Amino acid sequence: MTATRLLLLAAGLMGAAGVALAALASHAYAGTSLQVAAAMLSLQAPAVLAIAIGRKAGLLHDLAARIAAWALVAGTVIFSADIAARVLAGSGLFPMAAPIGGFAMIAAWLLAALAGLAGGAQARG
Repeated sequence: MTATRLLLLAAGLMGAAGVALAALASHAYAGTSLQVAAAMLSLQAPAVLAIAIGRKAGLLHDLAARIAAWALVAGTVIFSADIAARVLAGSGLFPMAAPIGGFAMIAAWLLAALAGLAGGAQARG
């Protein structure tokens, strides 16, 4: 499976998890921070899709876009899983998981911006 296909799979799973957590947050766990986890997954999944497609189309610097996309996946999953674990299991993933995930998301967005600024080989032509 190619890197692009793996990123598309990850984005789809993130989106599905976001919808599932939103449903839980609306019904069984109303008024909890589970909605934040759902929102992060739902917001970042389309960004992963866009980065993967932009990289494949040659619009983004390849290496920077790959790192940005995977950092966005990892950061979002860590952040959201930590929040969900706190709500659903009463304990987070590990100390500082949410801040580490949040920092990874911020760094990923900045790197995605740089990947766009640097552009890809096809975009320069």
